[in-house]
Order: sequence, then C-alpha cells, then structure tokens
Amino acid sequence: MRRANSRGRGLAAKTRAAPKTIDEYLAGVPEPARSTLEKIRATIRSAVPPEATETISYQIPTFRYKGPLVAFAAFSKHCSFFPMGASVLDAFESELKSFRTSKGTLHFPLDKPLPAALVKKLVKARIAQNDQRKQH
Repeated sequence: MRRANSRGRGLAAKTRAAPKTIDEYLAGVPEPARSTLEKIRATIRSAVPPEATETISYQIPTFRYKGPLVAFAAFSKHCSFFPMGASVLDAFESELKSFRTSKGTLHFPLDKPLPAALVKKLVKARIAQNDQRKQH
C-alpha cells in the first residue's frame, strides 16, 4: 500500500523552504486555497483569547492557548482543520455530517471555507478543553 506523502505537511511546505510564520505559510499556498485559509485564520483569531499565539508546528499553521489549540493546512486536493483532538469532532458529529472527517481532522474544499459559526464553536470547545486541562 502506498502512503500519502502529505503527513503533517501542508501544500506550502512542499513548494519551498519550511515557513517560520503563518504569513510565510500562506504566501506559499496557491489560490483558491490561500483565500480559504485566510478566512479560516480570521475566524479563529476572532474566537481565541488575546493571549493565544500563532505559530508553525509540524510545518502547518497552529494556534496555541495553554497548549496546542487548533491548526489548519492546505493540501493538493483539500484543506484541513485540525482541532487537536478527535473528541471535539465527536462532540460536534451531527454538525459535521456534510464534511469528510478522519481521526482528528476535518476536510473541506480548497475553494470553500468552513462556516465561520462552526469554526468558532470548534475553537471555543478546544479553549474550554485546554482551560479545564490546565486547572487539574
């Protein structure tokens, strides 16, 4: 069986040197995926606390808040949203029926961002998980 070569590496990572910032990552992503991911990034930014940070982790854009929060990436045939834990996807299973999911990943078309309301719900659920984990 042939393995997909996209393990942990977004489309931008394949086209040039490893990006050090989300802006660098997005600059290496071709349209229409770049615009799609810029919308996802803006939606995530609107939902995270001010102390959340943006970084590149495993060569993909990642938001951190009390640990890894969410990530996103472009691949050759789809974009992905990573809520950094399958439990969030399980919790929103009914709302995700129209999307392709795999363990810990939500796939969506290159030219169609996830609905902003859904992204905000997923991000807020992850914030709650990280807040709860850090209290213990």
